[in-house]
Amino acid sequence: MLLTVREIAVGTRETTIKATVTFCGDDRFVGVTPSGHAQVLDTNSDRSTAASPMELLLLALGSCTGVDVISILKKKRQEVTDYHIEVTGQRRAQSPRAYTEMHVRHIVRGRNLSAKAVAQAIKLSEEKYCSVAATLRPTVNIVSTFELIQETE
Repeated sequence: MLLTVREIAVGTRETTIKATVTFCGDDRFVGVTPSGHAQVLDTNSDRSTAASPMELLLLALGSCTGVDVISILKKKRQEVTDYHIEVTGQRRAQSPRAYTEMHVRHIVRGRNLSAKAVAQAIKLSEEKYCSVAATLRPTVNIVSTFELIQETE
């Protein structure tokens, strides 16, 4: 893993990380993350043998907010038994076919769950902790909702 630190004007430190992407032919690439994990990418949407870069953005947002929300709910002593996130996105019709809006639906199952605690966890993730949302937000409208499924003993 390559990490470098450089000084910036206000005296804080900025971390630079490096990923590599190698063309393998036939519209396929292999990306290697800074932590050394390989990911095949397929840019041919008709064939779709691997995730596309735009699909990975959906996963990045969902997993980033998910790790925040579950961590916050644990700290709030919420008894979560299952949790998953559905992320959908709307893209421009013309190139560049950027996302204009993403919908994040949190589905939380557990015992004695507080809707207020879940709403606060999602808000904290969106506004304070999720780096992916912060990166996307200047050009993408992110809309989050949640569903609670209360279990009985």
